[in-house]
Amino acid sequence: MFEKILNNIDDIVWGVPTIALILVTGIVMTIATRGIQFTKLGRAFKSIFKENEGKGELSGFSALCTALSATIGTGNIVGVATAILAGGPGALFWMWVAALLGTATKYAECMLSIKFREVKEDGHVLGGPFYVIEKGMGKNWKWLAVLFAVFGTLVGLFVIGTFTQVNGICGAIQNAFDADKAHIAFSIGENSYTWATVIGGAIITIATALVVIGGLKRISKVAEKVVPVMAIIYVFLGVSVLIMNATHIPHAFALIFKGAFGVDTGVRAVAGAAAGTIIRMAMQKGIARGIFSNEAGLGSAPIAAAAVQTDEPVEQGMVNMTGTVIDTLIICTMTGLSIVLAGGDVWNSGATGAALTSQAFSAILGGDKISVQFLLMLCLVFFAFTTILGWDYYSEKCLEYLTGGNMAVVKVYRWLYIAAVAIGPYMTISAVWTIADITNGLMAIPNCISLIVLSGLVAKETKAYFDKYPTL
Repeated sequence: MFEKILNNIDDIVWGVPTIALILVTGIVMTIATRGIQFTKLGRAFKSIFKENEGKGELSGFSALCTALSATIGTGNIVGVATAILAGGPGALFWMWVAALLGTATKYAECMLSIKFREVKEDGHVLGGPFYVIEKGMGKNWKWLAVLFAVFGTLVGLFVIGTFTQVNGICGAIQNAFDADKAHIAFSIGENSYTWATVIGGAIITIATALVVIGGLKRISKVAEKVVPVMAIIYVFLGVSVLIMNATHIPHAFALIFKGAFGVDTGVRAVAGAAAGTIIRMAMQKGIARGIFSNEAGLGSAPIAAAAVQTDEPVEQGMVNMTGTVIDTLIICTMTGLSIVLAGGDVWNSGATGAALTSQAFSAILGGDKISVQFLLMLCLVFFAFTTILGWDYYSEKCLEYLTGGNMAVVKVYRWLYIAAVAIGPYMTISAVWTIADITNGLMAIPNCISLIVLSGLVAKETKAYFDKYPTL
């Protein structure tokens, strides 16, 4: 009954109005920036390692890694699998659409957050969509800023930062070490939990506590080292899968495009459905999971971007927009294509989440199945762990805004966050992802409204910067 209620709420939050709002925001930002995600992408990647001077706490690279630490997580491995099962291969197409438009959105929201941030006398920085709304739209809109901050705190504490990540981690650990559930630690009702889940959850909780208590600098240092290495390993696995199935890739793309426009491709959740239902499910799940993965329009990445050492908001906005490309157009695409290439036997095997992705990789790569599962488990564990750290930072900043800078409340919140990580392994996966969808949608709405209202300012700032600096 609880999951049925959640699904009904999810259908309302992620109905046509929210999907349209996010897509329209991306279109408006693309027009306002003259297609910056297409015309300036090369320059954006060149700017990643550029040394910046100015007020702030992090280098541009550190800010990008901190943002990527929160975006490259279970959404790339578990979320893509869940989207394809629920919406068919066509969900991947709508994920791409959301990402292409979302790249411009990510640029705009990060640029505005730097422009409207507050830098304290001690160098401490606070910025994000809450200040963009309050300062950019005016004091009369502060209630919308508060609404965003409330949703941001809740998303971090109960969903993206904790439950979904540690749930995905423990699922991967169990799949690698005890897939048959031979070693049960205890049961709650009809649900049984293995020692792999219990031990994995405890280790992640302790590791989270050791980093989170250290604050932003410790989080960014961990992200700088872990994110690039794990991304390279996962990309290597994904490229291997695609190379081994190079001749089948055109067929996979055909399935993706057919599914996006209503053709039944045989995935169990949409098999036999009417064309209109297939399109709706593909759009809903593809866009929702895409936003969950890259967070474009969600308003989270701008919170990390606001802390960067720079006096040029446009430049750091470009750096941060590369995160959407890396996250969705590269990493999520590799996951999605691998699952589509694996075919109906894998789609309809009954596996969900990380187990489905693992089966797809194993089926294609062949050889030692255990080694593939172990590598995927490592990628998921580290991706999700850094997401836990990144979202603690985001939600802390939202809470700092809500409490007027009361750090005593923030320190208490850190312990609540750690407690949420501890109980995350024992949440049911379907309920966790549904809650994630709902809170994502609620967080995106005030942020997208502010971006559309301030689109003229985005256009003005962008044009002024490129008139001043036509080349690097």
